[in-house]
Amino acid sequence: MEQLHWLAVVRHGLSTGNVTAQDAETSGAELIDIPERDADVPLAPAGREQAEAVGHLLAANRPGLAVVSPYLRTRQTAEIALGDSGVPVVVDERLRDRELGVLDLLTARGVQARLPDEARRRERLGKFYYRPPGGESWADVLLRLRALLREIREDHPGGRVVLFAHEATVLMVRYLIEHLSEAELMDLARGVTIANCSMSTWHGDGGPLRPELFNSVDHLHRHDAPPTRQEDVNAEPV
Repeated sequence: MEQLHWLAVVRHGLSTGNVTAQDAETSGAELIDIPERDADVPLAPAGREQAEAVGHLLAANRPGLAVVSPYLRTRQTAEIALGDSGVPVVVDERLRDRELGVLDLLTARGVQARLPDEARRRERLGKFYYRPPGGESWADVLLRLRALLREIREDHPGGRVVLFAHEATVLMVRYLIEHLSEAELMDLARGVTIANCSMSTWHGDGGPLRPELFNSVDHLHRHDAPPTRQEDVNAEPV
């Protein structure tokens, strides 16, 4: 089967939730005071500027399809970046952010203070397999991403596709495309924080996709949109 010609993953721009979460983590709070449900958190003004910078980069790469997480911050990022380009857009719930269940809206300190048993269980199992009650493990998210990527390859052979999604999605797409092991993925997660509106890309010529860019923010610098990185909210031992 012919592979994709080009695949990109864009993390959404800085959101109001990112800003609130950063403040909560740095102040030592246990709770993150976000009034909306996670799916309804919008972009912050800086995030909109970042999305505009992504638009300049995509204009030069001419994707043929955009697949977008249904969460508001990712849809807004895609709308701003794609503008009136005419690129077809598909919203797919399999690109949604990882669901945290009982850990939702808790900082790392909050998890330790309010759910010590869960903190211990998470430390024992590790980030890849730990599933918070009511939430998802990384392995759970990989199941839906694996199915989505297979459908994209089948429906758009030789195509140029951009995904607008979330921080963990970038890491997990790399895991799937580059056939990483659990240990390699965890080493990667420890060593990098995925920046808002960063671009990660893979390129192929009918064969397997090859890595091109990872967590790149050069386009943000070129268009005067300073990159931002989210604090390690709900930090998980690995």
